[in-house]
Amino acid sequence: MALVDARDGDYTVSFIRKSVVKASGPTPEPHVLTLSNLDLLSGRFPVTYFYVYHKVKHNDSSTSIAHELRKSLADCLSHFYPFAGRIIPNPDTNEPEIVCDNTGALFLEAQANTCLKELDFYNLNDCLEGKLVPTNQEFPVQVQLTNYKCGGIFISFTFDHALGDASSFSKFILMWSEIARKMSLSFSPDHRRYLLHARNPPIYNPSFSESFVSCSLHDIHNISSTQRTLLKRLYYIDASSIDRLQKSTSVDGTKRTKIEAFSAYIWKIMVKAIDKGHKKCKMGWLVDGRRRICSNSEKQMENYIGNALSLAVGEASVSEIEQASISDVANDVHNAISKVTSTAAHFLDLIDWIEWHKPGLMLSKIVLGQGGPAIVVSSGRRFPVAEVDFGFGSPVLGTVYSTIKKLGVGYINQRPAAKGDGSWTVSVILWPDMIEALESDSNQVFQPMTSNHLEL
Repeated sequence: MALVDARDGDYTVSFIRKSVVKASGPTPEPHVLTLSNLDLLSGRFPVTYFYVYHKVKHNDSSTSIAHELRKSLADCLSHFYPFAGRIIPNPDTNEPEIVCDNTGALFLEAQANTCLKELDFYNLNDCLEGKLVPTNQEFPVQVQLTNYKCGGIFISFTFDHALGDASSFSKFILMWSEIARKMSLSFSPDHRRYLLHARNPPIYNPSFSESFVSCSLHDIHNISSTQRTLLKRLYYIDASSIDRLQKSTSVDGTKRTKIEAFSAYIWKIMVKAIDKGHKKCKMGWLVDGRRRICSNSEKQMENYIGNALSLAVGEASVSEIEQASISDVANDVHNAISKVTSTAAHFLDLIDWIEWHKPGLMLSKIVLGQGGPAIVVSSGRRFPVAEVDFGFGSPVLGTVYSTIKKLGVGYINQRPAAKGDGSWTVSVILWPDMIEALESDSNQVFQPMTSNHLEL
């Protein structure tokens, strides 16, 4: 893969060098790690997180920073050895599997010809489009260190979704930062994907066939969307706005969570921003099954590395959402999520449904763009941000970015702000009318992210 300078937008990123980082410590003998059924639900989408560090507190040069990051990454890969492997199709089933052979992770170094405070953090299309090296299918983990003229840096991490979900990736990033600071490790990763095995015989509620579907990588790459244009934007939401939303949805002695209140607000805005020809719309919420699948012990899967997600979906008519109070909509949100979170039954049935429909990949129908307008909300309240210190200070920003060109749904991803004051960073992929509706709402919940919010 040749390194080509990125010249999109108002600044240039020059790619200086690339290297392959292998696990430095003992790893198991080369072997194939079979993916779990829930891994087959991941869609194989590339997932990118990026962290911004202002005026890096380090006495040495950027070359030395890169050297230290590579060294600590090599140590981290010894614990996360599947992340240093290759993902290839099984010759019999064509399903992806991980060959744990220490091929390594790709590490890239780049130089930007501008300063952090000059970046348009709000418009991620302009800020990052073309500034990251395209995903290399040979390496399921790709790291890019970009140095800026002001002494600040960007670190981006791109993962193949078959490796895991947000919980898995957060564990990887957190352990890497602990190793970089020479700290005692706070956990040990659990790579036992067989924990998510199907029952014998597999059984499931027939309703799962209404929500999920077998698909191929070709189907995923050619997702149809109800919206032809999707914009990538980044917002700041202050703690007072979140508290105000929660208070407005908590009535008659019932307290709704911040995410439930936030989702109700989104749903109310959404019905103003969809084509009038649609009579119904949907909201979805990614739900982590780790604390639910193994009912005998909540902590049994606490450090499980892999995918353990499902999607809770709520559907309502446009008129119902328009006429309902925000507290009533929050009740609908709560009820939809509770159908997935209340017991282990949903996840056990989902694992069995996938077992019946193998071989192949699976996906929620709304993610594939089937079923009309929809927005999926992902809560990253436990995702580490301020804690991701590699020895040169905490970041001023940590969030998710998508290099995906096509999505069947709108997507909203919430993260705690790095300053730890209860405010949020929210990354969205939404159609233009929805962006306009959020930004023009009189409550002014969504504030376009600026360098001032990051105190650059």
